[in-house]
Amino acid sequence: MSAIAGLVLAAGGGRRYGGPKALVRHEDGHLLVERAVATLRDGGCTRIWVVLGAESARVRAEASLGDVTLLDNPAWKSGMGSSLRVGLAALAETDAEAVMVLLVDTPGIGPDAVARLLDAAPSGPGVLLTATYKGKRGHPVILGRGHWPGVTTLATADVGARAYLVAHADQVQGVPCEDIADDTDLDVPAEAEE
Repeated sequence: MSAIAGLVLAAGGGRRYGGPKALVRHEDGHLLVERAVATLRDGGCTRIWVVLGAESARVRAEASLGDVTLLDNPAWKSGMGSSLRVGLAALAETDAEAVMVLLVDTPGIGPDAVARLLDAAPSGPGVLLTATYKGKRGHPVILGRGHWPGVTTLATADVGARAYLVAHADQVQGVPCEDIADDTDLDVPAEAEE
């Protein structure tokens, strides 16, 4: 399992939300960035990277994240694609065969979904796997190292790996997770309290 690293994308400014979602307190009292890291760790990812951007100094000061590797995305305003590129560039310097990508604003995804994807993932750099919800691709996503150059090329603006996954749909393995998770992202403050 350690061949698959965890990557939390937590750089956004949360324009519609009114502030960076990484710093939002969930109903359980934890910051969303803390919750995302715990989800990956408790699900089986032993090495975790977190991409920060908006208010990164404040996130570093306020969040209790343990032994994760923090990365800064100076181009965070350009969208999620740049954060994914920053994360993949850092991971390319490691021996990770694949990465599980989790968005900071999806608190309905818990460790059970992470564990299910890890269990379903074949070993090696060719893995391309997503959680599915009633047949629709969602998060988290596992990207094998062999796909990183292509993902990096197509990850622009607020498009992360979506364009690459669409272009390589015949290679994507889906893992149903609707019975244990909800990948709805938080867009407005009231949703964090639900």
